[in-house]
Amino acid sequence: MDVVENLETRELRYFTAVAEEAHVGRAAERLGMAQPPLSRAVARLERRLGADLFVRTPRGMTLTAAGEVLLREGRAALAQVEAAERRTRRAAEARGRAPVVLTAKAGASSELMAKLLAAYAAEPDAVEVEVVLSSPGHQALMLRDGRADVAILHRPFDDLSGFDTDELLTENQVLVLPAGHPLSTRASMSVVEATSIPDLPPPRWPHLDGTYPDGPGPELSDLTQVLQLVRLGRTAIVLPESAQVNLRDGLAVVPLTDAPRVTTVIAWPPHSTSPGVAGLVRTASRL
Repeated sequence: MDVVENLETRELRYFTAVAEEAHVGRAAERLGMAQPPLSRAVARLERRLGADLFVRTPRGMTLTAAGEVLLREGRAALAQVEAAERRTRRAAEARGRAPVVLTAKAGASSELMAKLLAAYAAEPDAVEVEVVLSSPGHQALMLRDGRADVAILHRPFDDLSGFDTDELLTENQVLVLPAGHPLSTRASMSVVEATSIPDLPPPRWPHLDGTYPDGPGPELSDLTQVLQLVRLGRTAIVLPESAQVNLRDGLAVVPLTDAPRVTTVIAWPPHSTSPGVAGLVRTASRL
């Protein structure tokens, strides 16, 4: 990160736009500026770094190996800047003890979170905790860009890189399917079997850009939706075994023999100086 830290935020934004658009003209339009000064800025950046960041072709621009590194590091640096801005504004608006924003997947780890929030609220120095529930995959992004201060994440599904974490729970996975389905009486099942049931296609979750992958399964955004569709016989879903405590009538559970174990963690930015985050993490560790 030494090189990136010596660069200006403006330069990183210019470079990132060109890298993501793979075209100077489209990047200039996205940035609201003319193309020539953007081209000159990218060329100056390459001279400063002593490295070619792009391969120029008639159809556009592709990243070199050095460009790939700068894009990865630059995105992380820009995310940190945006996070600092958001958290500073939130602290200023609070005029004192700013609330801690906790993000988690909608419908996941609900029992664990309820215990955590109740235990933390009993602490003498507890601050307000604002809970933000969102679609799978969005929690780490919210933590990186400052919309959240702490997150409940799940390994191996979430990207934990760059965060400090504390493990809360490790468990097996199960298949949740409609009660009365011919496969609901199975003693166990493999992941391949569980995800290839012809009449129960797996649900499709949105990408970070809001689009959905192709497939026959229903498009969903939270577990409340998916469990209702499981009851209706439209889909089946693989979940951590702790989800069984929230299941009502109309659903059956089959253990999976070869699914990776899921570890639930509490995650926070390593540079966080928030007393509220520290207190929440201490409470989670005790639980």
